[in-house]
Amino acid sequence: MHNWQIFYAPKVNTMLVEFRIKNFRSLRDEQVLSLVASKDKTLQDTHTLTTNLKAAPNLLRSAVLYGANASGKSNLIKGLQYMRGVVMESATVIQPGQTYAVQPFRLDTESAGQPTEFEVTFIVDGVRYQYGFAMSPQRIVREHLLVYKAFKPQRWFERVFDAKTGKDVYEFGPGLKGPKNLWESATRPNALFLSMAVQLNSEALRPVFDWFANGLVVFNEQAQLSPQVSIQMLKQVEGRKQICDFLTAADISIADIEVVTRKVPGQAVHFDLVAGKTEVRAEEMEEHQLRFSHVTEQGQAVFDLMDESNGTRNLLFLTGPVLDILRKGLTLVIDELDTSLHTLLVRELVRLFHRPEANTGGAQLIFTTHDTSLLDAPDLFRRDQVWFVEKDQEQASTLVALSEFSPRKNEALERGYLIGRYGGVPFLHSDLGVRH
Repeated sequence: MHNWQIFYAPKVNTMLVEFRIKNFRSLRDEQVLSLVASKDKTLQDTHTLTTNLKAAPNLLRSAVLYGANASGKSNLIKGLQYMRGVVMESATVIQPGQTYAVQPFRLDTESAGQPTEFEVTFIVDGVRYQYGFAMSPQRIVREHLLVYKAFKPQRWFERVFDAKTGKDVYEFGPGLKGPKNLWESATRPNALFLSMAVQLNSEALRPVFDWFANGLVVFNEQAQLSPQVSIQMLKQVEGRKQICDFLTAADISIADIEVVTRKVPGQAVHFDLVAGKTEVRAEEMEEHQLRFSHVTEQGQAVFDLMDESNGTRNLLFLTGPVLDILRKGLTLVIDELDTSLHTLLVRELVRLFHRPEANTGGAQLIFTTHDTSLLDAPDLFRRDQVWFVEKDQEQASTLVALSEFSPRKNEALERGYLIGRYGGVPFLHSDLGVRH
């Protein structure tokens, strides 16, 4: 689950530039998801962010991934989520000698024995960081960090496992300040140097760790939406107004939402580490009930949460985090955004990220979807914001940007996608295996 302390995290100017992944599940060969905007000036003022960096002057505010079921688009999201998890937990949760459940590409023997590789490039407060690592189930095999404080990169550290000696070899650059030898000696084979150094109070590396901890938010089947952020916002006057205003803009006729909090009997587990005992105590717990006021010209009524549609509930629980993310300027990654959401609601969410007056923090949205109608929605996406994922004959997934197909300005993108012009759609046999 995501650390919901992001709700209270300070605002930091962060932007995702690029994510690279290799040999993770169906992503056998290196795949690159880039949010660097092309030189196309179309919708530049609303759909891109200015970085003030020569190498990538503009970044995209959003990116959408299409692909058939089992094409591998969800694996790309899981890969970014897995990388985040290793950064967050390798120094504190993973125990000495413990192995990782990382899954390389298994359908050829060479890949199955090779490490899985991750690399992410992002900007924090105007500084570009390029951080990555390669890992096997047993250990971290390689790890590196490049920092662009000027145009030329500074290599702050590089770590490579020497199989002959069975030891890690480190090289440090002058840009990394602090007791590097202490951090190196404390880093276990199955832990990241970055994570251990930050655990030991490295202020220089803290922005990199904090980007994973607070700057990146992932929602998928493994990290599902929690209602807590929306409930906390609804308990505040300004937060309640923001959520109700958004639901109204999304054409959901809710005039007000009240949070009724009451005490209910419950149980809490207490651990006494000294005595080695576990005790279950009866305690009062807080329970939140949401009450929705609907007003029409004919009258008004109040409904409970379960009276609302599944789509309204999902949108409500998504709205709180989204508004928080827009304000703080974080990167939001969602698998299957269109699940239980009407296509018009999906469009409204995407447009929030494209509106500079709403997206005051410079937040970014990356999501997967099957909703092809978004492709032809007026001014919803630039060509470089659309990506397709498909599997080849060896069942390896590839990621391709729509802009690589050089579509015409007025081309019907939905039709082109559905007839297979850009890949990413399932190959259906005419008889579907049915015998007549």
